[in-house]
Amino acid sequence: MAHFAQLDGNTVIQVIVVANEDTADEDGNEVESIGIQFCENLLGGTWIQTSYNDNMRKQYAGIGYTYDPDADVFIDPQPFPSWSLDENHDWQPPTPYPDDGNSYVWDEASTSWKQNEVPSEN
Repeated sequence: MAHFAQLDGNTVIQVIVVANEDTADEDGNEVESIGIQFCENLLGGTWIQTSYNDNMRKQYAGIGYTYDPDADVFIDPQPFPSWSLDENHDWQPPTPYPDDGNSYVWDEASTSWKQNEVPSEN
Protein backbone atom coordinates (compact mmCIF):
# COMPACT_ATOMS: atom_id res chain seq x y z
CA MET A 1 0.00 0.00 0.00
CA ALA A 2 1.12 3.52 -0.76
CA HIS A 3 0.03 6.74 0.93
CA PHE A 4 -0.66 10.01 -0.84
CA ALA A 5 -1.26 13.47 0.59
CA GLN A 6 -3.55 15.98 -1.08
CA LEU A 7 -2.28 19.54 -1.00
CA ASP A 8 -4.09 22.85 -0.97
CA GLY A 9 -1.23 25.16 -1.81
CA ASN A 10 1.45 23.57 0.37
CA THR A 11 -0.91 22.47 3.16
CA VAL A 12 -1.93 18.83 3.52
CA ILE A 13 -5.73 18.54 3.55
CA GLN A 14 -6.08 14.76 3.44
CA VAL A 15 -4.04 11.56 3.25
CA ILE A 16 -5.29 8.40 1.55
CA VAL A 17 -4.10 4.84 1.05
CA VAL A 18 -3.74 3.63 -2.53
CA ALA A 19 -3.57 -0.04 -3.49
CA ASN A 20 -0.29 -1.34 -4.88
CA GLU A 21 -1.83 -2.17 -8.25
CA ASP A 22 -2.86 1.48 -8.64
CA THR A 23 0.74 2.70 -8.26
CA ALA A 24 2.56 -0.02 -10.20
CA ASP A 25 4.20 0.06 -13.60
CA GLU A 26 4.02 -2.87 -16.04
CA ASP A 27 6.78 -4.65 -14.07
CA GLY A 28 4.94 -4.28 -10.75
CA ASN A 29 7.25 -1.58 -9.38
CA GLU A 30 5.73 1.22 -7.32
CA VAL A 31 6.00 4.51 -9.21
CA GLU A 32 5.02 7.77 -7.52
CA SER A 33 3.89 9.45 -10.73
CA ILE A 34 1.46 6.59 -11.45
CA GLY A 35 0.00 6.91 -7.95
CA ILE A 36 -0.29 10.68 -8.32
CA GLN A 37 -2.11 10.27 -11.63
CA PHE A 38 -4.45 7.72 -10.03
CA CYS A 39 -5.31 10.15 -7.20
CA GLU A 40 -5.80 13.08 -9.58
CA ASN A 41 -8.09 11.01 -11.84
CA LEU A 42 -10.08 9.70 -8.87
CA LEU A 43 -10.38 12.83 -6.72
CA GLY A 44 -8.83 15.76 -8.57
CA GLY A 45 -6.46 18.15 -6.85
CA THR A 46 -2.74 18.07 -6.22
CA TRP A 47 -1.14 14.96 -4.70
CA ILE A 48 2.26 13.84 -3.48
CA GLN A 49 3.40 10.57 -1.98
CA THR A 50 4.16 10.26 1.71
CA SER A 51 5.67 7.32 3.57
CA TYR A 52 4.14 5.70 6.63
CA ASN A 53 7.64 4.38 7.40
CA ASP A 54 9.20 7.88 7.19
CA ASN A 55 11.55 6.76 4.41
CA MET A 56 10.74 9.69 2.14
CA ARG A 57 10.06 13.39 2.63
CA LYS A 58 11.28 13.38 6.25
CA GLN A 59 8.06 12.17 7.87
CA TYR A 60 4.58 10.89 7.24
CA ALA A 61 2.25 13.70 6.24
CA GLY A 62 -0.80 14.51 8.32
CA ILE A 63 -3.66 16.93 7.90
CA GLY A 64 -2.35 20.42 8.61
CA TYR A 65 1.26 19.59 7.77
CA THR A 66 3.12 21.77 5.29
CA TYR A 67 4.96 20.51 2.25
CA ASP A 68 8.21 22.37 1.52
CA PRO A 69 8.87 21.73 -2.18
CA ASP A 70 12.38 23.20 -2.08
CA ALA A 71 13.51 20.77 0.62
CA ASP A 72 11.03 18.06 -0.51
CA VAL A 73 9.86 17.42 3.09
CA PHE A 74 6.68 17.47 5.12
CA ILE A 75 6.79 19.71 8.20
CA ASP A 76 4.49 19.17 11.15
CA PRO A 77 2.39 22.11 12.35
CA GLN A 78 4.14 24.69 14.52
CA PRO A 79 3.43 23.64 18.13
CA PHE A 80 3.69 27.15 19.61
CA PRO A 81 4.11 30.64 18.10
CA SER A 82 7.49 31.15 19.81
CA TRP A 83 9.06 28.01 18.33
CA SER A 84 11.17 28.25 15.17
CA LEU A 85 12.08 25.83 12.43
CA ASP A 86 15.67 24.59 12.42
CA GLU A 87 17.84 23.53 9.48
CA ASN A 88 16.49 19.95 9.81
CA HIS A 89 12.89 21.18 9.50
CA ASP A 90 12.14 20.42 13.16
CA TRP A 91 10.43 22.90 15.49
CA GLN A 92 12.66 24.13 18.30
CA PRO A 93 11.66 26.03 21.45
CA PRO A 94 13.42 29.28 22.33
CA THR A 95 15.03 27.47 25.27
CA PRO A 96 16.09 23.82 25.19
CA TYR A 97 14.24 21.17 27.17
CA PRO A 98 15.90 20.79 30.60
CA ASP A 99 18.18 17.78 30.90
CA ASP A 100 17.79 17.08 34.61
CA GLY A 101 15.61 13.96 34.55
CA ASN A 102 12.40 15.78 35.48
CA SER A 103 9.26 16.06 33.36
CA TYR A 104 8.39 19.45 31.88
CA VAL A 105 5.66 21.04 29.78
CA TRP A 106 6.02 24.09 27.58
CA ASP A 107 4.44 27.31 28.90
CA GLU A 108 3.93 29.64 25.96
CA ALA A 109 2.93 32.61 28.16
CA SER A 110 6.38 32.68 29.75
CA THR A 111 8.13 31.00 26.80
CA SER A 112 9.77 28.57 29.19
CA TRP A 113 9.60 25.01 30.43
CA LYS A 114 7.58 24.42 33.60
CA GLN A 115 8.13 21.33 35.69
CA ASN A 116 5.13 18.99 35.76
CA GLU A 117 3.37 19.04 39.08
CA VAL A 118 2.79 15.53 40.38
CA PRO A 119 -0.47 15.39 42.34
CA SER A 120 0.09 14.33 45.94
CA GLU A 121 -1.67 11.22 47.16
CA ASN A 122 -3.85 11.67 50.25
